[in-house]
Amino acid sequence: MIKRALLGPLLFIFLFTAPWMASAENASPLQMEELTIQVMPEFAYHPKDKKQAHPPLLVGYHGSLKNNTGEPQKGQVEIPLPMGDENFKIGFVADYSRDLTEMNEIQYELNKEAGTISWTTSDEIQPQELYKFVIEYYTDSIKDEGGKNTLQYQFQSFSDIGLMNLIFVEPLKTDRFKLMPEAESHQKNSYNMNMFIYQFQGMKPGDTKAVSLEYVRGEEKTTGEIMEEMAGPSAAAGAAAKNEETVPIWMMGAIAGGVSAAAALLILFLKNRSKASIKNEEITESAQEAKKAKLRSMLMEGRITEEEYAKLAKKLGGK
Repeated sequence: MIKRALLGPLLFIFLFTAPWMASAENASPLQMEELTIQVMPEFAYHPKDKKQAHPPLLVGYHGSLKNNTGEPQKGQVEIPLPMGDENFKIGFVADYSRDLTEMNEIQYELNKEAGTISWTTSDEIQPQELYKFVIEYYTDSIKDEGGKNTLQYQFQSFSDIGLMNLIFVEPLKTDRFKLMPEAESHQKNSYNMNMFIYQFQGMKPGDTKAVSLEYVRGEEKTTGEIMEEMAGPSAAAGAAAKNEETVPIWMMGAIAGGVSAAAALLILFLKNRSKASIKNEEITESAQEAKKAKLRSMLMEGRITEEEYAKLAKKLGGK
């Protein structure tokens, strides 16, 4: 049976000044411009889980919401998640600063009855401004079927989504990895991680996308553990820069800004899960590398100019 990644098409709720649910007559002040979903089998275990025989599944949502009103907006964002999946656990929830140079780990609330996660935006969202957030969760949805692992992944849109990128990241040291239907695009980064990409334009509430995964892997270590052995916690941060020549411009946001930088940040936050903002933490070398990787992806996406990039990189102590 295919499990749904999200629970129902009309549960995407924004609450500002007074609670209300978006509808045709009362359109949401925020529009989901882009949503990138990363499905990462055997990338890492939840920080509170001890290593176990069951293969872990990490899923990351990277969303961009746009304020379509003429007034600043600040309030609560509520999004459905598959809390009914086996051993569902939240790993990380954050939003970005206005200039996109800082990521703030934020307090959130779970409504298990409704199957939703909600939080209050860190800053006001200005008119026509993008608000970016990250949600990472873990499940035990991967099934062991006689020597091969399988996953039935299904996403049901909960809102109008301008552009959706669905990315499956193959674990390191995997013997065979098969997706049905086949992905539209495939990229391989410098750490030999295969990334299979599906892209959908103009999704509507209730639209469903389903992908079946089957793979064989004898390696017991997670991808995160292997990467740390290869080059330490900052290994993933370098992937964004090393992939510049192989990744097409139209996918830079999903790959360079989504997968590589997120992988670096994930390893960093698995070691330090405090609720404080990154900008209030002591900046370690690995944190600097992750931020530099994010700046590089922003430059490649055209969200900042060469001059702006140079100034921001200088503040981080790099070129």
